[in-house]
Amino acid sequence: MSLIVEPIKMPGPVDSDFLLAAERTLLAWNRTSISLMTFGFFVERFGMFLEMTHREEVREFQRHISFSIGISFVFLASFIAVYSAWQYRRTLRMASPSGAPPGYNLYFCMITNGIIALLGGALMVYLLRDIL
Repeated sequence: MSLIVEPIKMPGPVDSDFLLAAERTLLAWNRTSISLMTFGFFVERFGMFLEMTHREEVREFQRHISFSIGISFVFLASFIAVYSAWQYRRTLRMASPSGAPPGYNLYFCMITNGIIALLGGALMVYLLRDIL
């Protein structure tokens, strides 16, 4: 009895359903990262709104908490965009792209996730400019 577990290998060429399902999963993570980024920006700006109401008991404490939580959400969104693109790339390496429809670009969604991650980084720099 062997305790070594062998990796699963795909039998023969992969059909287009598998590749398109992987792409749909990547796009779902893309939507999730955009939603988290939007929520983080909203939380950060809501803290600024509370600061503008000039309530002293809220001003000092609330602004720092909303800023930290908002930046954390934007960072998480950027991380999810990069990590899901990396996972998708691993899936493409495991599968044979010969199952894709002719002329279909399998890497477009991966590029889109990379752009979303870069925009998340730019948003973090924009939000951090008050601190720096």
